[in-house]
Amino acid sequence: MTGSVKVAGDESEPEPQDGRARLRAELLALGRGLEVPGDAGLTMAERVLARIVAEGVPAPAAPGRRERARVWVRRRARLLAAALSGLLVVLVLTPPVRAAVMDWFDFGGVEVRYDPSGPAAGRAGGPVPGCAAEPVAPARAGELAGFRPLAPEELGAPDAVSLTRLPEGRSMITLCWREDGRTVRLDEFASALDPYFTKQVREQPEWLKLADGRGGEVDGLWFARPHLLTIGMITADGTRWKRSQRTAGPTLLWVGDGRVTLRLEGVSSADRAREIAGSTH
Repeated sequence: MTGSVKVAGDESEPEPQDGRARLRAELLALGRGLEVPGDAGLTMAERVLARIVAEGVPAPAAPGRRERARVWVRRRARLLAAALSGLLVVLVLTPPVRAAVMDWFDFGGVEVRYDPSGPAAGRAGGPVPGCAAEPVAPARAGELAGFRPLAPEELGAPDAVSLTRLPEGRSMITLCWREDGRTVRLDEFASALDPYFTKQVREQPEWLKLADGRGGEVDGLWFARPHLLTIGMITADGTRWKRSQRTAGPTLLWVGDGRVTLRLEGVSSADRAREIAGSTH
């Protein structure tokens, strides 16, 4: 996989967490330790600006000059307080949001948008879409798509395989199985695709380590809650081509062979999804 995803709370990656904790502690300590003469009644943002200005005034400073500097600060701090306070909130109070923006923007060609205040997804009680588009043999699908489809031994031979044609001559391969009266769907496409799926989530997905079927591990994201799934693609001329939007149920997302993105839908258990992913090669 070309990138990595860091999710707050992942005990397997302590260094980023320690870094965020240290940053938070240092910023809070800075705020508590600010001492500027005559700063009674000033907000945190105003005290920060006051200290910056005060430290820039040559010493010794005449009382009149110091007072003029303080008045200058108070006048201009009102204009900058909102922006500075917003910056402090981003740096100190919302590491999960910052992680979502920086680490989850693109995962193997899938754009993940974390927005806790976004629109709620509907109930994912409907059936998972099956392989209705252009059924083909697995070998033929690989020839047309330009990559070999990966198959999970845990599910056996697929009941159906389809090929979805995309702009720019690209394709997505979908394998489908019927299990306990429901459809299990595995979508596969080249990871460099920009991007074909967009997931809008109100809750952060769970970070997982998955067996890659060859004795190693790969990164994965588990979406346990219903979420909005937009199926589309950005073409070379920059025009976004949208195909559809629907509510998707529990989904496991990972990258296999370092070049193919896999999206498993129709399995409600994270443990079961991990078993399927671990048998895919």
